[in-house]
Amino acid sequence: MKKIALAAALSVAATTAFAGGMAEPVMEPAVVEAGASSSGGIVLPLLLLVAVAAAVAAN
Repeated sequence: MKKIALAAALSVAATTAFAGGMAEPVMEPAVVEAGASSSGGIVLPLLLLVAVAAAVAAN
């Protein structure tokens, strides 16, 4: 009798885990920065090149 009660309790507990069914995945929208420019990584090397050229021209 105890085994039957235990089996009934476990089967009830197992079925409540699937009560909600499969939920649709929620995807968050991608964040796009409006202030970024494509030439952001080239400014520093160009300034360094101008500084070296100015130092060479001064000598």
